[in-house]
Parts: sequence; structure tokens; C-alpha cells
Amino acid sequence: MKLPYVPALAAMLCAGYVAAAHAATPADQLLVGMNMNNVLTLDPAAATGNDVMPVAANLYDFLVELDPKQVTHMLPGLAESWTVSPDRRRIDFRLRAGVTFQSGDPLTADDAAWSLQRTVKMNRALASPWKSYGFSAQNVDTLVRAADDRTLSITLPHAVDPTLVIYTLATSIGAAVLDRREVLAHARGNDYGGGWLATHAAGSGAFALAQWKPEDVMILTRNAAYWRGPAKLRRVVLRHIPESQALRFMLDRDDIDLALGLSAPDLVAMRRDPHVDVMTVATGAMYYVALSMQSKPFADARVREAVRSLIDYDGINRYVMAGYGVPHQRPVQSGLPGSLPDPGYRLDVSHARALLAQAGYADGFDTTIRVLADPPFLNIATSLQATLAQAGIRAQVITGTGNQVYGAMRDRRFDIVVGRGGGGLEPDPFSNVRALVYNPDNRDAAKLTNFQGWRTGFADEQINRWFASAQADPDPQSQAKLYQAIQQRYAELVGPILPVSQSTNTVVVRRGVDGYVPSPVWTTRLWAVGKTS
Repeated sequence: MKLPYVPALAAMLCAGYVAAAHAATPADQLLVGMNMNNVLTLDPAAATGNDVMPVAANLYDFLVELDPKQVTHMLPGLAESWTVSPDRRRIDFRLRAGVTFQSGDPLTADDAAWSLQRTVKMNRALASPWKSYGFSAQNVDTLVRAADDRTLSITLPHAVDPTLVIYTLATSIGAAVLDRREVLAHARGNDYGGGWLATHAAGSGAFALAQWKPEDVMILTRNAAYWRGPAKLRRVVLRHIPESQALRFMLDRDDIDLALGLSAPDLVAMRRDPHVDVMTVATGAMYYVALSMQSKPFADARVREAVRSLIDYDGINRYVMAGYGVPHQRPVQSGLPGSLPDPGYRLDVSHARALLAQAGYADGFDTTIRVLADPPFLNIATSLQATLAQAGIRAQVITGTGNQVYGAMRDRRFDIVVGRGGGGLEPDPFSNVRALVYNPDNRDAAKLTNFQGWRTGFADEQINRWFASAQADPDPQSQAKLYQAIQQRYAELVGPILPVSQSTNTVVVRRGVDGYVPSPVWTTRLWAVGKTS
């Protein structure tokens, strides 16, 4: 007899779970359920996406850390102290004594310098902030160096707010400190050990990588020699559970301790469950609709404005984004100096039809929407598909993996993408503007794939000039005004990145798990997490 296919049941069976009596998870282990489709590499110079951030934050240490409860407050990490020179062009970090990597090698300022140099030289996604600060493969060895075993000196290539650089050191995976000896022992040719690091780790963090089977399971084990002292948990097990219903069922049965990525209806139900805590923190990334100005219809600002008027902002945020995001329509996250109130865009089909007619598309046109097949992305895309159709735009939804969706963006071979991103890790408008708006060279040959302005084919010299001035301006009020001017001009030009929501990080945690503090910048550290039952 052939049994019917039930997605939630299939997900549990694939994960190795079979119906059993209720039983508490092991007292010395944290079992995490999450969608791991976008955990594609563990190499700190190449890893992108929010899902890999908490993994890296526990395998590696950073020089400095952001306070998860007050993200503009800096905390010591591997660096016990730091100083900024009077001219604001050099930052010196004093590293802790006696720290060792998980290999047993001592951690020195040479390792910290080499790690940052590697990120810049490899020129992958995580090089983006460093390039915007003026670092390059040609100058990084001179500007980032070890003055002695415990002093790392970073000289800024040009005038940049040093606070931005310190924020990036705290939030970018590319700033993780690697065991240089261990990585180079596995290097092949000129890959800086990248092939090996894609599936291995060489850090000093509270946990070590014991096993990783992509889209199945990842096991982290306690680092007994961790400089802060051993973690409370012996092991962290992350399981690939993409089905929200399966995650909810497993929480109900105490099969997992923590779940990431539940759908809005399941989160509503979980909030009524006295056995779990639902924790939500705002992050700086955006859920957006991205249009390619390389695609003929969207090169016309009237067509882009029409699409901007064909997004059901209210409906999406009301019915789709619960637990995932909050309404937001600007490229800069809310709550920062330089933020602006939302402009109040709304679904207006008649306005969109008029604009399309002016642009020569009175009968609409055919297009495609690329999107991950996961909530809430697919839900946003199907809503957009329906509202575009009301104005005659016939959109085919194409689902794919992170590499397929964002890879098409990086290659500038797409029409519309529904995605999430836009920096926002550093708690400063610079981060969002750099990721979403800034584009110093719009030529195809420039291949500035780290900038979503380049991916969408948008470039504006006035915005670029304001951006350069803002990042160097020592006056906070003047700096804020420049970022506000950038946002206003981007709206007037109908920039091709159309934010719909500001991302939130929602985690469901079983009662009895203590010390878990979700990070707004996704670097949730598990060193102090334990269990009482």
C-alpha cells in the first residue's frame, strides 16, 4: 500500500525522527531546527546570508563584539582594548594574552592581520565593506599589520569614520580571526585554503566543527580550551528542517530545543504555547523587490514606479511577514541617525496602469520573478505576481536555491528578484547605503557583484559623492543629513531596490533553555547557553 506524501512527516523522517513518546532533549546538548538551504560554505571570506552568521560566531572569535541588547555599544572580544589616533586614520587593537586556536596554535596579531588580508585579497562577497573603506589587494598588507604579537594596527587608506570600521570588525564574518597555520596547511594553489575552509573550520571559538552534511546536519562540539572557559553545553546539533509544520511538531514533542524559520501561522500558534518563548529582534536587512535596469522594461523609471505602485505593502506585512519583518519602505533601516519615515507607498493599480501606458506598455509585458522556495520569499512573490497581473504585467515565478536566485543577480541576468539583504549589520546608515544603493562603476566589466546597486544596474554620481562625503564626515548631524538626502534622491529616481519590510529575527525557544539572547546582527553566541530541565 502506498502512503500519501505528507511534507511535514517527510521532513521529520528525513531528519531521522520517528514517532516516539515525549522525551526531553539531552541536558548537555542544544538541538536546533532550521532551514539550511542557504548555508553553502563556511569559509569566512565567502560565506553570505544570515543563516551562516550564528554558525561562524560560535566557530570563530572576532576582535570586538556588538552588545546584542544595545548594538551601538561595543564589547571586547579577542581585543581587550583599542585606541583611535587623534587624526582618526589609525586603530590599534591590543589582543588578549594566552588565547589559542582549537588546533592548539597560539593566536597572535599576525593571525588577525592575515585573516583580514585574506578576505580582501580573495575579493569575494565579504570583501565588500573593506573595499568601500579603500582597502585593496595591493595596499592591505601595508595597512593591516601586526606591530607585535599582541598589537594589530589598521591604517585607513582615506578619511573614513573609524567607528564604521570597528562595527564591521564586530559584524562581518570576513573579520573572523583564522588559524593561519592550519588554513595554509590545506591551501591548494592560490586558494588561500578556501577549498578546505568551505567545509571545515579553523577558529578559536567556543565550539568546534565536528560534522557537517549539507542540507542534513551540522554538529558543533565544545572547545574545552576556550579562553572564556568551556561552554555550558557539550554539543550543539543543527538539523535541516525546512518545513515549518515539522518544526512546530518537533517543538511540541520536545524533539528540538530551538527553531528558526517558522511560518507566520505557526508563530501565531507558538505564541499561545506556555512551554516555549517566542523571541523577536529587529535586524537591519530588508525584504525587497529588486528590478534589473539591464532588462528593457525596467530601465524606464515610469515602469519602475508602476511596479512600486503594484506592491501590496499592507497585505504582505499584515498576512505574510509576521515573525519575519515589519513594514519599511526606505533603503536605510529605522531607528538610526539619518533614517527617514516611510514615504507611504501603497497598492494603486490605476496609477500603475497610467504609468505603463505612458511608457508604451499599455498592454503590459511578460517578465519573470526569481525567488527562493521558502517562506516568506515565495509568499511575497506570489502576492506580487497577482498584483502585477492587475496592471497587465504577466510574471512567471521561478524558484531556486540561493545560488540560482542570487547568482542570477550577481550575473545581471534577471528581471525581478524577491530577496533579502542590504547590509544592515553595522548599526549605521552607511551599511545599508553601501549594500543597496552605492555603485562606483556600472560597467559590466567592473563585476562589482558585492554591490546590489551594480547588480541591478543602478548608478548615480550625486549619490556616490554624498556617500563618500558621509562616510568621512566627523560631524554626526551633517552625516545624517547626507544619508537622508541619499534616500530622498533614490526615491525620486525610483531606485530599482524596493524595500517591503525590515527584517526581524524570530526564534522559538523551549522553556528550560537559559541564557539564549538572539542577536539583531545574527551573531548569536551560545557560549553561555545552558539548560535547567
